[in-house]
This record gives sequence, structure tokens and C-alpha cells, in this order.
Amino acid sequence: MKIICIGHNYAKHIEELGSERPIDPTVFLKPDSAILPKNNPFFIPAIAEEIHYETEVLVKINKVGKFIDAKFAHKYYDEIGLGIDFTDRAKQRHLKSKGLPWEKAKGFDGSAVIGEFFSKENFKNLNDLNFTMHLNDELRQDGNTSNMLWNIDDIIEYISQYFTLKKGDIIFTGTPVGVGAVKPEDVLVGALEGVEAFRVKIK
Repeated sequence: MKIICIGHNYAKHIEELGSERPIDPTVFLKPDSAILPKNNPFFIPAIAEEIHYETEVLVKINKVGKFIDAKFAHKYYDEIGLGIDFTDRAKQRHLKSKGLPWEKAKGFDGSAVIGEFFSKENFKNLNDLNFTMHLNDELRQDGNTSNMLWNIDDIIEYISQYFTLKKGDIIFTGTPVGVGAVKPEDVLVGALEGVEAFRVKIK
């Protein structure tokens, strides 16, 4: 089971980080040990300097695929979800400045919150999905998949050129503007089309 993540997929988020808009999707991986167990709090790692939340729409792959054409990509997933890509922002900045991989900033234990999944048939248009994240009851992220630079099917086509997709693999599709730091006792609640998909307490 792989966790495949797309970075820099929302223009306003790229701007807030002061990054360059990529020509191709930015791809990185998280190990399966990054998955935060269901209903567990997220413990800020002792090695972390500045942990940021990044709320993202998730896609669960339902069968093996390689070199998938975008027009057939919809056959490779039945469920859509919501999660958080926790990021050690200070460490990521340092690694990026040195031209080094991001894994230490992205793949640490507990850094992947995987919320509830819903049948894609519940949604009229996957390219027009609203999702939100409230931190301590304050709206922090308010996204819509229509603002993705690469939509879900485009992402699957691109990823499958490099990695064979297998049943159970999860794709994080990128975060919109509004990322920020967390601190102990914060509570993060994410909703997809108004339905709660995750609730995480920070320790």
C-alpha cells in the first residue's frame, strides 16, 4: 500500500509558499508508517520545528493499473475521501533550499491523516467538490477541486507512468490556500461537501 502525494496543485497555495508553478505535477511519497491510526490524536514530533496542516481530497485506488489514460482513470477508483498531509514546514524549507528530497518533512510517523471515504457516486461532479477544514471552530481552509491545476484523472494518468498503482493505494491530491501551524490542544475538523470526514486533536 502506497501513499502518493501531489504538491503544488493549487495556484493560491503555491503563491502563499512563494514557490514556482510547476510544469508537471510534483510527486512525493509517504511510507505506510505515516498513517495516523483512526481516532488517535496527532502528537507533534519532538524532532519537528513547525508543523503545518494541509487538508487534501483523497482518492483510493481499487485495482492494479499502469500507464492509465486519463479517459479511463475513473475506472480505477470508487471512493473519495479527505485527509491531512502534516508537514514540518521549517524542515521542508531547509531541504528545498538545499535541493534535497522532502521525505523527512513529509513522511514522519502520523503525518498522514486518512479520514472517511465516500462512494464517488455520492457526488455530482468530482471536479467541483467543496471541502473545508476548521481549526478550533474557525474556518482555515475552504477549497474546491475545480481549482486544481491537475484534476483527479490527470493525476492518475501522470502517476501511473512512474508507479504501478495497486488496490488500496491512496493519493493525496494537493492542498488549497490557508495552510498554517498547529499547537497542542488544537482540534482540526475536515468536511467534504458538508459531511465531516475527519476530526483530529493535537497533542
